[in-house]
Amino acid sequence: MLHMTKTQSAECSRVRQATVPVTSDVDIVLARQRGRELASEAEFTAVESTFIATAISELGRNILQHAGEGEVSIRIEKQEDGTVLIVVARDHGPGIPNVNRALQDGFSTSGGLGLGLPGVRRLMDEFEIVSHRNHGTTVIAKKWARGCTIGRLGRTARASFERRDGAAGRKFAAVGSATR
Repeated sequence: MLHMTKTQSAECSRVRQATVPVTSDVDIVLARQRGRELASEAEFTAVESTFIATAISELGRNILQHAGEGEVSIRIEKQEDGTVLIVVARDHGPGIPNVNRALQDGFSTSGGLGLGLPGVRRLMDEFEIVSHRNHGTTVIAKKWARGCTIGRLGRTARASFERRDGAAGRKFAAVGSATR
């Protein structure tokens, strides 16, 4: 099931979004396609669109491999300071026991190259991961369209652990409640 919507806010900023439930490899391909379509509509460059599609693919693969199922939501927001594409990948799996380690190049629990999450962090402009044991993982990754006028590029990841409460945990709760 794919959901696509177009809404208008009070400030007249345009929002386009797609949500793809991820339960198979076919769903990952569909999520990549939707990400490319939205990026193209928002006039992201071909290189930016490729980065976005690659990030979506990595996040979707992690959902399948570690949780079995989840969802990828992609939305475009046109704001006063630029256009941003936001990817939210969410699952209700076992969570990531050590987020900092999972963000290190070469670390893998599946025998792969260990480039998934660190690669997503490098491809996107903003990256946040929240993982709680036995409650799942949410990754929020943002890509600003070229020409963004504010200094958002190159932000580092923030991690929230199951016992640490903070801004990332509150954002996780807010994002979860906004999509239900």
